[in-house]
Amino acid sequence: MVFKRFFGKKKSTDYTCTQCGKVHDDWPALGFISPTHYNQLEEADQNSLASLDSDFCVIKDEEIYHFIRVSMHQRVTDYHMPLDYGLWVSLSEKSFQDYRDNYHNENHITVYFGWLCNNVSPYEGTLSIPVDVHTKPGNDRPEIVPHHDYDHPLVQDYHRGISREEAERRIHEMMND
Repeated sequence: MVFKRFFGKKKSTDYTCTQCGKVHDDWPALGFISPTHYNQLEEADQNSLASLDSDFCVIKDEEIYHFIRVSMHQRVTDYHMPLDYGLWVSLSEKSFQDYRDNYHNENHITVYFGWLCNNVSPYEGTLSIPVDVHTKPGNDRPEIVPHHDYDHPLVQDYHRGISREEAERRIHEMMND
């Protein structure tokens, strides 16, 4: 996660960001530091088979797996802001290389096909949900949109939206893990 719980006389969703060290009173992004595939490796294999930084992960095992860091903005139906996620997706080697080659190109706008690579609570079975990965101008992290026709509760909630109560429940759950 990219936040830690703030204890004091603040709102229950206040948090101290581990990136900037400041206390924020808006909702934190629910972020993952690495793809689940990386987390499932033994520490020795993480060191010998994988490379990981804040935006890219490559695992060279029997096959080579390519991952990038993305965002997903979950619409909240009864609130003025979305619930943001920082997730990882796998891309084909060709798409990964194109993204990496254009990483510093502020005008590179395209869409890649990818697979979600994190276990997103409260859902089960979120690995390998098909998504479109939309790069954005200005080098912001790409944003994903789950495929509308994929039958999964995360996809349904993404397209329908969730309530503010549900969003805050998810935040509290992740902050207290």
